[in-house]
Parts: sequence; C-alpha cells; structure tokens
Amino acid sequence: MKRAALLLATAAAGLAVAWLTGTQPTEIIAYAAYPYVTATLLAVGLYGSAYGIDLTEARRDRRLILLAVTVGVLVKATLIGVVLALTWRDPLFLLLGIVVAQIDPLSVAAALGDGRMSGRARSLLAAWASFDDPLTVVLAVSAASVVGELRGHPGDSLLAGLTAYAVELGGNLALAAGAFIAYQWGPKRNWWRVGLLILAAAVAVWQLWLLAIALVGLFLRPRRLAAALPALVNAALAGAVLLLGALLIGGVDPLRGLTLGLAAFAAQWVVAAWLTRGMPAVDQAHLRLAQQNGITAIVLALKLEPTFRGVVAVVAPAIVVTNVTHLIANQRRAVKAQ
Repeated sequence: MKRAALLLATAAAGLAVAWLTGTQPTEIIAYAAYPYVTATLLAVGLYGSAYGIDLTEARRDRRLILLAVTVGVLVKATLIGVVLALTWRDPLFLLLGIVVAQIDPLSVAAALGDGRMSGRARSLLAAWASFDDPLTVVLAVSAASVVGELRGHPGDSLLAGLTAYAVELGGNLALAAGAFIAYQWGPKRNWWRVGLLILAAAVAVWQLWLLAIALVGLFLRPRRLAAALPALVNAALAGAVLLLGALLIGGVDPLRGLTLGLAAFAAQWVVAAWLTRGMPAVDQAHLRLAQQNGITAIVLALKLEPTFRGVVAVVAPAIVVTNVTHLIANQRRAVKAQ
C-alpha cells in the first residue's frame, strides 16, 4: 500500500509540475529526447525483469512458461482487444489490449512471499511475469502500424510496416547474438561484462531495439549489479510515473480505462484457468488472480502517445483499476482461507 501511495503521489507531482508550468502533452512529446527517455526507462524495466529470472527453476516448467508467455499473452491480448474494440467500436483497443496484457514483475515480486503458494507456482509466476514483457513490447510495435491503418491514419503501408518490423526484429536478435558471442569469448572479468552491458544497452536505446536488452539480461548478469538493480528499476518506474502524471494534464478517460482494466484482469483468469489445469487448487487460484500492471504498461503508453493521442488517458486509469481489483480479489481470498 505504501508503494502504491508513493507512486500516486509521484504521478500527482508530475501533473502539478505540468499545470504550474503550463506545459501541454504535445509539447512534452515533441522534445527530441522523448523517445530516448522512454526507451531508456523501458530498457531498465525489461533488463530488470530478465535479470530476476531463476533460470534453473524456469527450466523445470519451461513448456508451461513458454505457453504462458507466447500463446497465453497472445490470447490475453486478443481477448481484451477484440472484446473492447467491438464494444467501443475503436480498433485502438486492439493495441491497448497488448499494452496491458503482461503481468508486472515488480508487483509480482511482493506476492511471491505468500506461503500458501508452492515453489512451482512461485517459479512459474516469476518467470511468466518476467518473460511476457518483451513479447508485449514486440507485439505493440508490430500492431501499431496495423491499428493505424484500421483507424484511417496510415503512415507507411501495411507491407512497409511489417517489413520494418522484420528488420527491427533482426536488429534485436543480431545485437543480442553479438553481445552473447562477446560475453562467451571475451575476458571472464567483471569489468568486461559491465562494459559490454553498457555498450549493448546504449545501442539498444539508440536504435530502439528493446527486445535485445531483455535477451541480454538472460546471460549478461554482472554480480556487482545485483545489489543496485532493484533501486535502478524503482527509479525508472518513478521516472515513468512522473512523466505519465505530466501527460495526464491532457485529461483522462475513466470509463474506457475502467473497462480496459477489468478486461485485463478477466483475461488473466481465463488464460490461467486453461494453463494451470492439473495444478493444486491453491496454485490455480493464485495464478488466476495474478494480473497486475506496472512499468511496462506505463512506458508502452508513453511511447505510443505521440502516434495515438489519448493512449495515456485510457491506460493510466486502467492500471489503477487492474491493481485495485488485484488487491481486493486477493484480500478477499486470503480472508476466506483463514
């Protein structure tokens, strides 16, 4: 609760600064540094997610984790997006469904201490929350051009958009592969790994190849970074929330945000019910009620705002709704279990 209150206060501070200075959302996103600031925030969050994965534990349930972060994410995003796009008659929700489809790993970290969860369920939830972030980023990039076409605001042609996506995916994989080769064949020294990580992160932010930084986090893990990483990720979250608050000077769309947040929670229930068949009832319940949104949803909204005005106005209240729903549902379940 303290963390949530602090984040709300941070968003309020961003809103207050924008109001006092008379800064409009269009002015903020017009800054040349805006895409690189948001890319840096997202890179920190993605790397932190990947760094926190226990690879030994994850290997034991690799088939289930793979299903969760591929088919599961696709099904969640489709359920949310299609239902709300038809309800509101706006294809933008196809994109917003992707933005909120992932589970926030920072929020999940606090839930992993629940003693009622088995070790297997904790491992599955931690890996699910960490691996689904990079996939939603990739999906959001590819879906943006499609949604632009459907809304009648085309930039490049759909074919050109898909070609650009394929080129970007190739760049991401090439950067991650180059970092892996340098990691394997370079000096086995901490200074080399730190320097390699900084170089890979700089290239990823410069070229906006953010999937690469998540892949790098699976193998390039300097020991000295472990103690500082949680504070670094929390600082990135605070920066994202501050920027989000400043953009809220343009207003919010609470009703659409409410439907988006509730749809995200409901989609998690449906997908987890399918994936966890055969697991103990306690573990099934925990995974069905696991939907939370955080840094990835926030920064994706920030990145999409220049192209699709009004994304922040919908996603911001949706994040609040999802997290409040998570808190109420899990508290009620804890009371029943006593």
